[in-house]
Amino acid sequence: MKKPLIALTVAVYGVILGCHAMLGSEALRLYDLKHQQELEPVASLERLAEARVILVGEHHAVTAHHRAQLEVIRTLVEGGKKVAVGLEMFRRESQEDLDRWISGRIDEAEFKPIYLDNWNFDWVLYRPIFRYARQQGLPMIGLNVDRGLTRQVAYHGFTSLNEDQKAALGAVTCDVTPAYRDYIRQAYDAHVHGKMKFDNFCEAQLIWDTAMAVNADRYLRANPDTVLVILAGVGHAQKPGIPAQLAKRAPWPYLVLLPETPGSFDTEQVDEKMSDYLIKASSRF
Repeated sequence: MKKPLIALTVAVYGVILGCHAMLGSEALRLYDLKHQQELEPVASLERLAEARVILVGEHHAVTAHHRAQLEVIRTLVEGGKKVAVGLEMFRRESQEDLDRWISGRIDEAEFKPIYLDNWNFDWVLYRPIFRYARQQGLPMIGLNVDRGLTRQVAYHGFTSLNEDQKAALGAVTCDVTPAYRDYIRQAYDAHVHGKMKFDNFCEAQLIWDTAMAVNADRYLRANPDTVLVILAGVGHAQKPGIPAQLAKRAPWPYLVLLPETPGSFDTEQVDEKMSDYLIKASSRF
């Protein structure tokens, strides 16, 4: 049965691709980092369909990255997948507000202040994704933790948390790959951090990764027929970030997609240890 099912998947996605062409828009373009080649559009869509978790990285203030994220979500929905959107941008305790947004029980004017309480980047950047999720009835899942917790760890370390907080996350240490540690070091050097020690700063980064992985794992277990598309900064989305923490909890099939960014996230800077694919820039994005 497996081969006919694959053939059917290709056929379905071929129809979808044809619809994109008729609309005059460009299909999602992925560059395969393992095989060092750009995929044909149908192959790109096929690869997405194989995963339970798809992490799509972003530089928060770049509009093109959010357009690419929306295209990934739209591609899965049009392919018949049941999709939920996991958000670095929202804390878990704001889940009720996200549910109200998706169900239409709150309008945009009421929702925007809630968004800004959770995230400090312009609403306009994320508005198309949130509106599409609402139109399609796609659950949006708050994955993040209270910023006060990460601030405490950044200045005082993981050991400063109370026992309940520690138990919810498991042990968090700055035990990461050398490349990821270097990445965190660059972020540390770019911050105004006063008396903050690097190891504490690193643990705070891992708090984000771990909390988002814990919350993603919880959602995946409760919704076994859903693909979770996680939107997060490129630092968290890359393989040593959220995916490494997620893999400690369950072997969820996942893919990492990072936006092609000349000089920082391109074929010279990124390999398969960081990401599975680069999202190629296009006139649409």
